[in-house]
Amino acid sequence: MEFTAKARFMRVSPQKARLVLDLIKGLRVEQALNTLAFTNKRVAPLVHKLLRSAIENANYMNQEKGVEVDVDRLFVKRAIANEGPRMKRIRPAPMGRAYRYQRRMSHLEIAVAEKPGAVAAAGQAAAAPAKKAVRKPPAKKAPAKKSPAKKAPAKKPAKKKK
Repeated sequence: MEFTAKARFMRVSPQKARLVLDLIKGLRVEQALNTLAFTNKRVAPLVHKLLRSAIENANYMNQEKGVEVDVDRLFVKRAIANEGPRMKRIRPAPMGRAYRYQRRMSHLEIAVAEKPGAVAAAGQAAAAPAKKAVRKPPAKKAPAKKSPAKKAPAKKPAKKKK
């Protein structure tokens, strides 16, 4: 089961948010929180808060709804930054002109899920015994003979003018 948290209309461009979200994809939640705590980007505290919210959602389901969740085995399953609405702005330019620019917003989403435990993984490994693969060494080919390089004809010296 996965637990999500969403933050909408965040005042950061999706491209910049993805830089931070890519750092934590697939990590365990403790490691992801440590990574975010020491990431020197403006969006890192927002992502940290969002990840804490996803963890608390899992904790709530565990305590209140009776869903079996081991919070210590949670990992970041999905971290997405989608584009939100853009604010169109105008900046003054020389000679009475105006330059238009856009302030971008993003919708962030983080999903955490429980990793399968060591007990379940050991049971699957015992059910399917590993086969040892016997590899044959690759057949060696005889090296190809190269023809000797031909020399380019020498240039004739320039004639002297009289």
